[in-house]
Amino acid sequence: MAKPLILCTALAACLALAAADWSPGTATFYGGPDGSDTMGGACGYGNLYNAGYGINNAALSETLFKDGASCGQCYLVICDGSRPGGQYCKPGTAITVSATNLCPANYGLPNGGWCGPGRPHFDMSQPAWENIGVYQAGVIPVLYQQVKCWRNGGVRFSIAGFNYFLLINIQNLAGSGSVGAAWIKGDNTGWIQMSRNWGANWQALSGLVGQGLSFAVTSTGGQYIQFLNVVPGWWQFGMTFNTYQNFDY
Repeated sequence: MAKPLILCTALAACLALAAADWSPGTATFYGGPDGSDTMGGACGYGNLYNAGYGINNAALSETLFKDGASCGQCYLVICDGSRPGGQYCKPGTAITVSATNLCPANYGLPNGGWCGPGRPHFDMSQPAWENIGVYQAGVIPVLYQQVKCWRNGGVRFSIAGFNYFLLINIQNLAGSGSVGAAWIKGDNTGWIQMSRNWGANWQALSGLVGQGLSFAVTSTGGQYIQFLNVVPGWWQFGMTFNTYQNFDY
């Protein structure tokens, strides 16, 4: 059964939740003081501002990234002052980050480093991390939980590929934040199921150039939405199209 998403509007309310809702992990930071080097990443979103995610983002360890299935998900993260390193926490603070990248294991370090196998770790943008931790620490113990995502505007579809290979990056999901399944439909076809290629990129091996396109998406929360007639027939590879629909869960 999928773990329910929890919306927290105040830190006190979040901390009042049952302890079972929180999981322990660790967090570091990257990307520089302005977070500019966090753009791009293993989800394929490119410019994170354009894609709807902004600076409060994180690269997830392999354990959390799940081969890209977690791309776009939102996590509430607090520093855990009860564990070693907790003296570097900023008390009473929390940050919600979106998963936009993979933090790979570093096998030059023991056990693959902070992002090694089996370790739940967030390599956060520096501006996001400094909401909860003191810069000099470098790494802090955290507690985290997946929460509902809130986004501005609708789901976006960015088209890459060539000829009979379409690669669709699906961006800016609210609700559960991530894609569980996706379909594409041309003006002259029925619904064609796509498969995950990498990150948030879904592929279709179909000749759809010159046709208007519609999409259907099931979020990992289980909500199904059809995005009809999103893309006109004159589309070209490299273009992104916005919609006015988004997910609640």
